[in-house]
Amino acid sequence: MYRTQIQLREDQSKKLKEMAAEYNVSVAELIRQSIDMLIEQESDDLTIEERWQQTFSIMGKYASDVADLSTNHDKYLAEAYATVK
Repeated sequence: MYRTQIQLREDQSKKLKEMAAEYNVSVAELIRQSIDMLIEQESDDLTIEERWQQTFSIMGKYASDVADLSTNHDKYLAEAYATVK
C-alpha cells in the first residue's frame, strides 16, 4: 500500500469517524472503499447521455390502477411502510 495524506473538512472527518465506528472499520478503509466505488463508476464506459437514456427507458413500463399515484406518491409510500412491521 502507498501512504498518502489528505485534508478533510471538520464535518467530513467527524462523519467518517462515525461511519467507521458504525461499520467497525478504519477511516482509511472507508476512504479506500470510496475510491474503489469512484473508479468503478468511472470505468463502466457509459456516457452521461447513455445513463440518461437508461434512466428514461423505464418510463411508462409500469402501470397502476391508482389514478393519483404520481401526485400522492409520498402518501402511498408512507402507508406502505406503515403496514410493514
